[in-house]
Amino acid sequence: MDNNELQQFFQFFREIDKEKNIVRQTYLADGTRKENDAEHAWHMAVMAVLLGGYANEEIDLLKTVTMLLIHDLVEIDAGDTFAYDEEAKKTQRERELKGAERIFSLLPGDAALNMRGLWDEFEEGKTPEARFAHAMDNIQPAMLNAASGGRSWRERGIRLSQILERNKDTAGGSKILWDYALENIILPHVASGDIVDDRQGICGNDKT
Repeated sequence: MDNNELQQFFQFFREIDKEKNIVRQTYLADGTRKENDAEHAWHMAVMAVLLGGYANEEIDLLKTVTMLLIHDLVEIDAGDTFAYDEEAKKTQRERELKGAERIFSLLPGDAALNMRGLWDEFEEGKTPEARFAHAMDNIQPAMLNAASGGRSWRERGIRLSQILERNKDTAGGSKILWDYALENIILPHVASGDIVDDRQGICGNDKT
């Protein structure tokens, strides 16, 4: 490894420090402020290490954790897109692709290809690792929303149908964890009114 290659790595490391400035819409568990992308990535990585055994399929844990650590780096350029902002989601893919092209190209050679490949794999969501990483990406903010008293859900007037649509593939990564999250994290906040209960509109009068 020569000095030029090392310089490229450290240029990348300095660049991704900007992820700490990307503020998400999810409050910390204590509700004092909103988390940033770097905190989100760290939190999911720890969750994956400890919960990886609950994946539907055997996963390469290092690969999964790496996906979680890098998947939001593109938001340095693209900005955070709120999960339920339908207008912003129309341009999300284009913005994030441009970010991926610039940010991962800062790395040298094979490292650039490997990191970009993992980012693309996460986005496609077709491998066991990508499916489980997506499950973490969906369950972590729900957990914090619940821990902070449902504040973000209330402020945005989020409906249960929106949450179920966003999580339609979460069980594909871990059915056990999705079932747990639904029963212990989401539905109690429907009952308390933090999440708008629109199940009647979804399935007639059946609210079971």
